[in-house]
Amino acid sequence: MTANVALAGAGPAVVLLHGFPHTWRVWSEIIGPLAAHHRVIAPDLRGFGASSRAPDGYDAGTLATDIAGILDALGESTASVVAIDAGTPVAVLLALRHPARIRRLVVMEALLGTLPGAEDFLAAGPPWWFGFHAVPGLAETVLIGQEARYIDWFLTTGTRGRGVRPDLRDAFLAAYTGTDALRCAFSYYRALPASARQLEQAAVARLTVPALAIGAHPVGDALERQLRPLADDLTAHVIPDCGHIIPLDRPRELLGLLMPFLAAGDRRATS
Repeated sequence: MTANVALAGAGPAVVLLHGFPHTWRVWSEIIGPLAAHHRVIAPDLRGFGASSRAPDGYDAGTLATDIAGILDALGESTASVVAIDAGTPVAVLLALRHPARIRRLVVMEALLGTLPGAEDFLAAGPPWWFGFHAVPGLAETVLIGQEARYIDWFLTTGTRGRGVRPDLRDAFLAAYTGTDALRCAFSYYRALPASARQLEQAAVARLTVPALAIGAHPVGDALERQLRPLADDLTAHVIPDCGHIIPLDRPRELLGLLMPFLAAGDRRATS
């Protein structure tokens, strides 16, 4: 697999993992401030954006292996990892399987498979698109020619109606247009049962790295409640009046949480 990776800055490495329907550009408001003190590594996940459209391997375990490989290729033995949405199970598995490589973990607006704690959030069932995306071949067939309307719904809903910059909207739309691009995106959802099993198996170990869980609308504190039983050192915040796409909807508030948390890990690493 060939990965497209955006790089900026110098210093302790920080990996930024996006979700759906994003690319690395979901971190556009975050990369500059982080790059003042860190080497920022922002890949397009397997099959997304400009990374190669792999036929399989969309389970969280394989994606975590991809990220470890990117760190190896860039000569980074350790890194902090920041993830949202589809990137969150990947980041958590990476931290559970390779705790010596992860300095700090920041995760937001996602659920971790079937781990306990999200029962209230799931009381009425998972979000409707999970089932739609999970049926092999269905969503990409139905949505061909309608990609703009579909992606716009997620971008608008994910910012509570505020929307995203036109250049970012165009970049996301381009990344999710066409049958193969959609197939790759929906393959993540089709691999969710495998990812859930991987998380259950890995969660027998403790999450020993310092972790920060950030919620907004709609996930709120559900991710925190899933992490709390297995995390040794967990801090949690819910950002008010913030949509699902936190890095674009409330970047200033996110940076206010992110930068001191990452800096604390950098000080420990160099002391």
